[in-house]
Amino acid sequence: TGHSYIVYGPLANRATSVMYEGTPNTPHEGRHWEIVQKYGVTIYYTAPTLIRTFMKWGHEIPDKFDLSSLKVLGTVGEPINPEAWMWYREFVGHDNCPIVDTWWQTETGAIMIAPLPGVTATKPGSAMCPLPGIAATVVDEGGTPVGNGGGGYLVLGQPWPSMLRGIWGDEERYRETYWSRFAEQGYYFAGDGAKYDDDGAVWLLGRVDDVMNVSGHRISTTEVESALVSHPTVAEAAVVGATDETTGQGIVAFVILRGNVAQDEAKGADAIKALRDHVSKEIGPIAKPRQIMVVDELPKTRSGKIMRRLLRDVAENREVGDVTTLADSTVMDLISSGLKEGKSED
Repeated sequence: TGHSYIVYGPLANRATSVMYEGTPNTPHEGRHWEIVQKYGVTIYYTAPTLIRTFMKWGHEIPDKFDLSSLKVLGTVGEPINPEAWMWYREFVGHDNCPIVDTWWQTETGAIMIAPLPGVTATKPGSAMCPLPGIAATVVDEGGTPVGNGGGGYLVLGQPWPSMLRGIWGDEERYRETYWSRFAEQGYYFAGDGAKYDDDGAVWLLGRVDDVMNVSGHRISTTEVESALVSHPTVAEAAVVGATDETTGQGIVAFVILRGNVAQDEAKGADAIKALRDHVSKEIGPIAKPRQIMVVDELPKTRSGKIMRRLLRDVAENREVGDVTTLADSTVMDLISSGLKEGKSED
């Protein structure tokens, strides 16, 4: 799919693609904006994780560059929290660029859910609605579509031109992975959860594997992460569920502070309590994290995705799994040692 959107599509439309390989802070933290300014980039497409990293570094970095050539801003790879959406719009798009938050997968071969820039009235953090011709819907455990205000499993109910049609040499794995969960209804399901708001807009909740069960309440890691990032001291957050004898699962959060926040003060007991209380206020007492750890960096792949399975290993005191795909494998050593020193809520 990357070939289609990065190479074939732009070339077919006589457009120029600008590709950058390397970390976003090499040789300096304004590298992306320097490229936008130099080449007059009009469409900028990146992951929410990187946007939150830019937030951590501060808006002073993009402020140094001329980004007036930008016309459309896109996000992809995971749900984007409203705070990151607004920061992106204000400090990169200067309130002049539509933000297109997209949901799709390598397997779908094309974007499935996204607002149409300049046409769809958007909401910060929502992918809005399926594109014309795409039959995406949210269903409950039994495969019944939920109404506005409801949440569940994101499925595709009708075929589309670019769909995955098999796994080479393993037809059974293809059927089991994508079609078995709702075989009776004939739905394609690849593991993501979503909900409708009261207006029917789609809000992505990430992988259903990342939904925690706390005292019988199903809580999305995305919701807790978004609540944490809405606090003025937090730039980025990753949340996992860890086994808890009392509640079934306890919420463990790892947060990166914004660049202008005093690190020692923000790591103190009062600051951690303030973050727990903030989550409780935003979502409810049931979502208050059992433990919050302030870290300098999160385990991310080279493409910028947070590897929550590794954080889950640490939170449950298991041996950390394969780290070969991490951009920096030493991150996990620092997090493991830090978590052992941290304190849980009494």
